[in-house]
Amino acid sequence: MTLPRKASLAPVSDQLVTIPAPAGALICDASEIFDGEKVNALLSKALKDIPETAAARNEAVRILRDAQKSGRQAIEEAFAARPFDARPLTRSYTYLTDGLVCAAMTVAGQHLHPLANPTQGEKMAVLAVGGYGRGEMAPFSDVDLLFLTPYKITAWAESVIESMLYILWDLRLKVGHSSRTIRDCLRLGDEDFTIRTAMLEQRYLAGDRDLADELESRLKSELFKGTEREFIEAKLHERDERHHKQGERYMVEPNVKEGKGGLRDLQSLYWIAKYIYGVHDVAELVPLGLFTQDEFNTFVQAEDFLWAVRSHLHLVTRRATEQLTFDLQVEVADRMGYEDRAGRRAVEIFMQRYFREATQVGELTRIFLTKLEAAHMKNAPLLERIFSRKPRVKAGYRVVHGRLDVADPKSFLSDKLNLLRLFEEGLRTGMLIHPDAMRLVTANLHLIDDEMRNDKEARRIFLDLMLKHGNPERALRRMNELGVLSAFIPEFEPIVAMMQFNMYHSYTVDEHTIQCIINLAQIERGELVEALPLASSILEGGVNRRVLYVALLLHDIAKGRPEDHSILGAKIARTVAPRLGLNKKECETVEWLVRYHLLMSDMAQKRDISDPRTVRDFAKAVQTVKRLDLLTVLTVCDIRGVGPNTWNNWKATLLRALHAETKRALETGMEDLNRANRGAEAKKALRDALSAWSKADLKTETGRHYDPYWQGLNLSTHVEFAEMLRALEADGDPGAMEIRLQPDEDRDATRACFAMADHPGIFARIAGALALVGANVVDARSYTTKDGYVTDAFWIQDTDGHPFELSRLPRLTQMIHRTLKGEVVAREALRSRDKIKKREKAFNVPTHITFDNEGSEIYTIIEVDTRDRPGLLYDLARTLAAANVYIANAVIATYGEQVVDTFYVKDMFGLKYHSEAKQRTLEAKLRTAITEGAERAAS
Repeated sequence: MTLPRKASLAPVSDQLVTIPAPAGALICDASEIFDGEKVNALLSKALKDIPETAAARNEAVRILRDAQKSGRQAIEEAFAARPFDARPLTRSYTYLTDGLVCAAMTVAGQHLHPLANPTQGEKMAVLAVGGYGRGEMAPFSDVDLLFLTPYKITAWAESVIESMLYILWDLRLKVGHSSRTIRDCLRLGDEDFTIRTAMLEQRYLAGDRDLADELESRLKSELFKGTEREFIEAKLHERDERHHKQGERYMVEPNVKEGKGGLRDLQSLYWIAKYIYGVHDVAELVPLGLFTQDEFNTFVQAEDFLWAVRSHLHLVTRRATEQLTFDLQVEVADRMGYEDRAGRRAVEIFMQRYFREATQVGELTRIFLTKLEAAHMKNAPLLERIFSRKPRVKAGYRVVHGRLDVADPKSFLSDKLNLLRLFEEGLRTGMLIHPDAMRLVTANLHLIDDEMRNDKEARRIFLDLMLKHGNPERALRRMNELGVLSAFIPEFEPIVAMMQFNMYHSYTVDEHTIQCIINLAQIERGELVEALPLASSILEGGVNRRVLYVALLLHDIAKGRPEDHSILGAKIARTVAPRLGLNKKECETVEWLVRYHLLMSDMAQKRDISDPRTVRDFAKAVQTVKRLDLLTVLTVCDIRGVGPNTWNNWKATLLRALHAETKRALETGMEDLNRANRGAEAKKALRDALSAWSKADLKTETGRHYDPYWQGLNLSTHVEFAEMLRALEADGDPGAMEIRLQPDEDRDATRACFAMADHPGIFARIAGALALVGANVVDARSYTTKDGYVTDAFWIQDTDGHPFELSRLPRLTQMIHRTLKGEVVAREALRSRDKIKKREKAFNVPTHITFDNEGSEIYTIIEVDTRDRPGLLYDLARTLAAANVYIANAVIATYGEQVVDTFYVKDMFGLKYHSEAKQRTLEAKLRTAITEGAERAAS
């Protein structure tokens, strides 16, 4: 479509840019946002003497861009001063956009393409639709427009629309637009609920008012009327699909617009209310009885907060950003005025508020939508009503549209234990709780007092909710969302919606707790036998379930305090466990489990469990097989409850090995752990595996290794190294090396074995080579032989935490060869790759370095707890090598952005590092390497 080069411009002195009045107070004076009179005067003066259409349009854009810039600046400055004033802000951006759109319409329709006597078919109305139509705009929201014509679009209307769009695009507005007749609107709205929803929110901006009024009238009478139930079902389905795609509202990087408990949930509520009742504001739902005044106030508070967060997100990124990523959380918290306090970062306090508001949104929309769904549910067919059996409920309850409701609220509240019995009945019958019953509970939480908390029957009900019905998570989650869980266990309240600001935990603390209990219930139901054979067999063999469930419920109850959460949590458990009805022995076990709930995970992931001292120390801490079994199951549930992808075969293998070795030590005595016994067993197994070898070759192989080699590696790795060393001897080249990469599916890793003549710094060079090929090291073992060779075994994963694909192994091997031969210098090549991603820069990970001479009989254990990055292990290993430190093995445990690299080392004389002066010198060198590497990664 081409526009005429020239336009006969109409007189402009009396053509004003008229803007729809704002729906409420703006964040600053309207004239500061968009001064219609001033803009009109500038346009009139500028366009009077410009005959060229393109030149006139360009001049109009210049004037409007200046108005847009000053308006946006005025809004942003006012919002910076009042960072929670979201409603006036959204109205202000709407008012500014209205001014720009109406001005564009005036320029296009009256100046560039004037019609002296328009025909009936040349009328046109411009309508705002979607969020823009509703009058809710964030700083960089889309501008959705509907160009409405009575009949098929005319050449004049095409020209006006195109010129208008060019003006808006030149203003860098993201415009969504459609050109339709009323008949088109009705037809498309009938076919597509998204289009129908957008038109539900249409708002007149400019042009022919009668045409806009006709559309509104016909939409109500010909499209909306009689289709209420259909619309509700579509919106509920759409909501479920959206939640499934975005994840739970407890995910720690939520989508403010589309996520569960986000703005789209509030908008769904508004759409349904408007569709059915014709309301223009949620406040109108109170007199209709769909919201109480308190619920409406809660709604407004949540909506204001979420809109403020979304608007700050847009302003920080200067674009329509909806995902509240880690780096943006820090910036938004700062803009909104949150500050550090009581050992918690400002961002954590801000995000707890966010998740609490999101939870409120979830509750309010569920109550409202479920109520409407029930109200508009068609009666079941007669035969279905005759033959279907209603679920039998206990006295005091009734079934309303398939949901559990309270028969008589007054009678229900006369016994406060009913506030717990409701959830028990829900689990017993398998029914969802009716929104009216939920309302009744939330309005009467004050009835849950100390008397009730210490009531024997209340304890029974609460424990039965976890222990009796097989799906405790359903009751616990609903109780948590309604506030019952915090009322019954007040110590739980601080962790509700509490975010842990790190990349390791995918959920808030309360949701993590519920996820842990979900895992335990699934193991009990026999659903995870294949994935978790050890935990499943322990539960099948019988454990104290009361202890296990209560310990899981309380294990993180002290998170977010300045004190160690395990120590403080144990103190809290000492108070709470007796209150829940556990006996003295059970309480002691719960307290112990909470105090040491990280012990097994730390031992398995941060220590060498092939070292007898590790198992001996762990066995001394655990003391009994019963405690070992309980702690094992709790640890498995805890790790799996961290996030969807946290658990893997590597962690499973470590925990199974630690459990087996510890159980053996507890049952048969600690002497079974000595190196000689384990070495003899390993050598015998190798002889059996290499039965085809000559006795002389076998004698050479079993005699060349020191004791730690035999206990530190499994049989398949011993066989691999035996073959590699034999190949090296046959080669005869002192510079030769053997490299073999093999998937180790049992551990979710690739095993990389290296054998070559021993020389200083080889461990560090291998670490550098692996970093260059993008390998994450999860475990590493280095052993020198008595005859001058070194055998290094590394277990590596790709960036997704999986073994490398077989097709990639030849190229990886080639790259590692080149690096070890010096053809590629790892230190230089890593400079461009060793970078911290933007979203990860917000994390503060302090560095802690500890020296432990008690955890191993023959090595000093150096534990480096710091921020993770691709080249870290290489930097640390290189630093230790330069200080003549012999690294026997390294254990790497990664927790999101945090990593704990544990090195088992000796000095150049084969001795431990007992001297505090030597320890401090080594620590200083390691800290320097970490600091320099971090600065390089951040640059």
